[in-house]
Amino acid sequence: MAIRFRPERRLLLLALVLLAGVVLFLWQLGSTGLVDETPPLFAASARAMAETGDWLIPRVNGLPRYDKPPLVYWLMGLGYSLPGQARWNPLGTWAARLPSALAAVAVMLTLADTLQRWPQPGSVPPEQASSGRQGVTAMAAALAFGLSPLVLLWGRIAVSDALFSALVAITLLLSWRALADPTGPIWPVWLTLALAVLAKGPVAVVLCSLTWGLFGLLQADPAGVVRRLRPWPGLLLTAAVALPWYGAALLVEGRPFWDSFFGYHNLQRFTSVVNDHLAPWWFFALMLVIASLPATPLLLLGLAQALAPARQPAGAGSLQRFAACWLLAILLFFTLAATKLPSYWLPATPAAAVLIALAARPPAVAGPWRRAWFGAWGLSAALTLVLALAFALAPRWLPLVHDPELPGLAAAVMASGRIPVAAWCWLAAAGLPLVALAAGRRLPAAAPLLALQLPLVLFVPLVLLPLWAVGDQLRGAPVRAMAAEVRRQRQPQERLAMVGILKPSLHYYSRQLVIYEGRSEHALVNVADRLRHEHRRGLEPTAPERNPTLLVVIDRATAASPWWQGLEPQELGRAGLYRLWRLDRRRLEQRAAALTRAGHGATWSRPRPERY
Repeated sequence: MAIRFRPERRLLLLALVLLAGVVLFLWQLGSTGLVDETPPLFAASARAMAETGDWLIPRVNGLPRYDKPPLVYWLMGLGYSLPGQARWNPLGTWAARLPSALAAVAVMLTLADTLQRWPQPGSVPPEQASSGRQGVTAMAAALAFGLSPLVLLWGRIAVSDALFSALVAITLLLSWRALADPTGPIWPVWLTLALAVLAKGPVAVVLCSLTWGLFGLLQADPAGVVRRLRPWPGLLLTAAVALPWYGAALLVEGRPFWDSFFGYHNLQRFTSVVNDHLAPWWFFALMLVIASLPATPLLLLGLAQALAPARQPAGAGSLQRFAACWLLAILLFFTLAATKLPSYWLPATPAAAVLIALAARPPAVAGPWRRAWFGAWGLSAALTLVLALAFALAPRWLPLVHDPELPGLAAAVMASGRIPVAAWCWLAAAGLPLVALAAGRRLPAAAPLLALQLPLVLFVPLVLLPLWAVGDQLRGAPVRAMAAEVRRQRQPQERLAMVGILKPSLHYYSRQLVIYEGRSEHALVNVADRLRHEHRRGLEPTAPERNPTLLVVIDRATAASPWWQGLEPQELGRAGLYRLWRLDRRRLEQRAAALTRAGHGATWSRPRPERY
């Protein structure tokens, strides 16, 4: 059963967690532009829903977008439906990023509430279970999740991963709470699972089922888990909520939706490498290490404790083992998948946070586990110190970083003055836990972990967000400047293309359909051929006689390639790496004909699921 305690103590904890969540995920959320390449596709689709009233199928740049179900688009679209966008959402990022940020904060609150109401064995003496000391462990677990490098990134960008991961996490935490307290309702588990299916698809059911199955096996009570979760009526509820959209989409869009969403974005992503996302089989073991820095040694200790041969407590004391099963389910499933991306590890980060927070407490008795605990803390402090040293030495290694899309990065970062602040934050994170450890039993068991985390919470608004703004000015602002120039210079019915470096944010900020082509020798031929023959919503084929000119946004390196030389463009503007040209279409078609004769024909009509 859950621990009973004064309501004001629970509310105080949740208020502190909420405050930390605001700092980590909501502070200055809309102060920078959309991050290319994927977020502008989500944002543009959601904005189109709000502006056209078509809430069934997301569409971007004149094409249907079948990659994800609609929940994240609906939530973003609600933001875009609010009046006064130019005042409170000028860069388009508040409305687009808010679902991700709120999802991350919701996981922090659910983690904290769960660990406060169900203190795990060893967190506090039984006679002190209602004293509130368990709130320190609960707060540490929430921060262990929020401070994960992966969560800090995906909790602030406009994609579906944070929302999906949050709904999976809340589903699993609610299911464990139902196992810990058989008197509670079970239907919220299946309702949140339905929302997860609406956020990313049937993979949500697979991940939760794997977790429950592993937990039942390790607890030697799979039948008990099944009886409590009541899967058949639960799956009916999930289907009743999630399936109507899938049925409507299939009815309206037909086979293209089936082939793209189920065939490509689900089955093919699992069975083969798509979009060049190839990684070695041990990729997610690396993600396990990176996503929990600098507390990864504590995570490994917690995983070892949870999987120890001695049977873990059942019921309300089994959260550590449940979290281990949860993490292993994510690890096994996505390791088997052929396509691997860092964001696939996000659903495991709440489980890692639980394991870290519980492993951070000293073992009750001396022995091997006590020695392992000292070793894990020593390694965590050493890793934190290494990262502090890396920031302190940034003036030496930053000039070695070269990215053509971030010109002058090293100088801009050093000029910001944030690097010394970063070094001091990480140095404090390395030293304060040692002070807390020296205090021994005078402080709550998880106090050293909280001492490590609090300087890192300050690191986010003091260092990470200002440096994010620096990167946005170098990488994103030039594209926004090009979009503004397009709006000023574009003539009625004049088409727009972007070649070389492809930025969907040009479509988002210019509000124009954009013909995107890369750097290959086929790109120019494709642009010319698409102008004459391509059909998509809002874009009809035209001949040069009707539309004699074309606007082209081109980067410096692509403009220097031989097939784009000699076209005599009229340069209308430049920003950063990019140039805005006005081209004569007849001259463009002459060059396209010459390239075709040389064997570089049009390739744009070949099937390409990631087209936008």
